[in-house]
Amino acid sequence: MAWGLAFWSLATLLTPLAANYSTASLLAVRAFFGLAEGVALPSMTTLLSRWFPSNERASAVGISMAGFHLGNVTGLLLTPIMLSTVGISGPFILFSSLGMLWLTTWAYRVTSDPLDSPFISKSELQIIQAGKNRSLASSGKRPSLRLLLSKLPTWAIIFANITNNWGYFVLLSWMPVYFNTVFNVNLKQAAWFSAVPWGTMAVSGFIAGSASDSLIKAGYSLTLVRKIMQSIGFIGPGVALLCLNYAKTPVVASVIITVALSLSSFSQAGFLLNMQDIAPQCAGFLHGIANSAGTLAAIISTIGTGYFVQWLGSFQAFLTVTAGLYFVSAMFWNLFATGERVFYD
Repeated sequence: MAWGLAFWSLATLLTPLAANYSTASLLAVRAFFGLAEGVALPSMTTLLSRWFPSNERASAVGISMAGFHLGNVTGLLLTPIMLSTVGISGPFILFSSLGMLWLTTWAYRVTSDPLDSPFISKSELQIIQAGKNRSLASSGKRPSLRLLLSKLPTWAIIFANITNNWGYFVLLSWMPVYFNTVFNVNLKQAAWFSAVPWGTMAVSGFIAGSASDSLIKAGYSLTLVRKIMQSIGFIGPGVALLCLNYAKTPVVASVIITVALSLSSFSQAGFLLNMQDIAPQCAGFLHGIANSAGTLAAIISTIGTGYFVQWLGSFQAFLTVTAGLYFVSAMFWNLFATGERVFYD
């Protein structure tokens, strides 16, 4: 995590310089940025599986991902302002500096395992260890890639990650353009309309995590809880995107998009945690596999949205297709996902 953040902060700082030099150098720096940033979520999955007992893990993910969403809010709001006042280099210098500032605390206070931390009490360590699955404490060898991909629960996670990233990055990348194209809202105003949903997503993700942990503590099975959370995380946004076709004002559209993204954050207590359920000894590796597929979907959706809109004739038609993908993924998840361990040492 530390090395990844150091490198992607460096890549952020170098981006405007590379852009001034050549297109090839810009693409190389951004590719380097992507390689560095790719370690973040798998590292987070591994760290949380070690640092939190099973009945607190969904809340921990909710809090962690709140920072992820609030970062989007900050970027959407600050970037247009800084571009118009400081210039093109301003946002890159600010965000890379924040990364390095964070790194100074992280590198000296965070350890990969609570057993190695000088800042944790014995009583807290006992609570963490008592709340883990026994299987998590083992250090057995990692299942092969072939074995991982031979099981339908793995594919349920991969398909869920693809769908989640498709919808997430379509909304993240294209909402300012959507408001500008459909409602003639200028891009500075569009940034405000686009930022609101990410703020509420931070709150709803925490609510989803707390609700998930409460259901588990109440005795409901992991499988049922994961399916409930993921169903909300897919069916909710799907219905909201269909309703978006009938929005007549930017305010109504912003409310509907806010509902869609708020409900999609329930996926954090679904597939994002399920990796630790089915393969606790290699949750980070499995997350890396699923996130690679999800990132490919994000690339296709981000680049292809313009072509899809042109081909289908409108943003509304493309949003309907995305809603259909949410519904199909929800069915696949409920058929094949499980909260039980699938891969053993």
